[in-house]
Amino acid sequence: MILEQIDKELLAMAKESDTVLNDIYQKIDEVCLYNSNRILSAFIENQVSYSDFADINGYGNYDEGRDKIEKIFASVLGCQDALVRPQIMSGTNALYLTLSALLKHGDTMISLSGAPYDSLQEMIGIYGNSSQSLKANGVRYEQIELVNDDFDDKTIIERLKKHDVRLVEIQRSRGYSQRLSLTIEKMERIIKKIRKVNKEVIIMVDNCYGELVETREPGHIGADIVVGSLMKNLGGGIASTGGYVAGNTDLIHQVAERLTAPGIGKKLGANFNLNLSFFKGIFMAPNAVKSALKTAVFSAYMLEKLGYKNVSPAYDEKRTDIIQTLELGNEENLVHFTQGIQATSPIDSFVHVLPAPMPGYPFDEVMAAGSFTQGSTIELSADAPMVEPYILYMQGGLTFEYGKLSILLALTKMKTQ
Repeated sequence: MILEQIDKELLAMAKESDTVLNDIYQKIDEVCLYNSNRILSAFIENQVSYSDFADINGYGNYDEGRDKIEKIFASVLGCQDALVRPQIMSGTNALYLTLSALLKHGDTMISLSGAPYDSLQEMIGIYGNSSQSLKANGVRYEQIELVNDDFDDKTIIERLKKHDVRLVEIQRSRGYSQRLSLTIEKMERIIKKIRKVNKEVIIMVDNCYGELVETREPGHIGADIVVGSLMKNLGGGIASTGGYVAGNTDLIHQVAERLTAPGIGKKLGANFNLNLSFFKGIFMAPNAVKSALKTAVFSAYMLEKLGYKNVSPAYDEKRTDIIQTLELGNEENLVHFTQGIQATSPIDSFVHVLPAPMPGYPFDEVMAAGSFTQGSTIELSADAPMVEPYILYMQGGLTFEYGKLSILLALTKMKTQ
């Protein structure tokens, strides 16, 4: 039994945390209720019926269930339209699909949040020599660094006054960086400023890890297009694949034609009998996100109490995504903590994780991911590049109770080995 393996002092600290963190947990519950209301209302408004779960094969003609899913996603994300498909296999795939649809030879895109995820840099062409990168196909790339974990408003506005930029991209989550993730409030401020000087530039938000953490989404504050994965928040731990792109109708049409073909757009695309899991996934997503957030808050509290520095966000800090970073000080702690997460995973708990190369990443990675859906990051997972200062990036937790057990065993392994 897992509880019997956990250090008794850690169990006492965990019990103490229930009182200390009660007000924070209550605020997370309130956001969950707000977002649950929005999603349930969207289901009722779109008259979801049992027939919408039917398996549509072949070309996927006349799939009313697929159409209703996309209307629900658009509504929840504050957008006019959406593309929600199993053919979009990941968040990176959704981002590449969107950027390659909207950017042509000679266009310029700017990242307003500094360097993007490691896995996106080869896609853009920042490094590597892929013939399919944006850079290889004539797209110009620039980035404007954040200043003190916030947008550099002055530099952004002055650059966009030139009216020669096709698209600006905001990465909501931190990725493998030590900056804070960007809140809806900060994004709303810069979007309003951009619109005062440049009305034609496309404003795109990489929403991965951030959905349903706050009561508003990027579409509610003026983003033109919003992109994410169903193996993260909006899949609710139930969708087994898929991604989404939501935004203005004309932009979604362009992305859909890139996914299928000109003249076809959103009209075709078999659902592979996944409508049910997509419906159920977004229906359960607020509760999954709530559990992931509570797991992150609990983890931060425990590490801070144990004296670890640079725990980010701090347990009582505002959150806009489900990612928690833990600076563990050395390679041994990093590996032992990750092994503890793996050992309390429902799937592959017997696997002894060790650092290894991973496609798309420049360094060896150590990763714990014993999830029902391979690679699902709304389920509890943890990974880290094996470089100083040995920061672990953790996210997910389908229920808070499972998350708490995993964290406590991981801390026990780190303490005793």
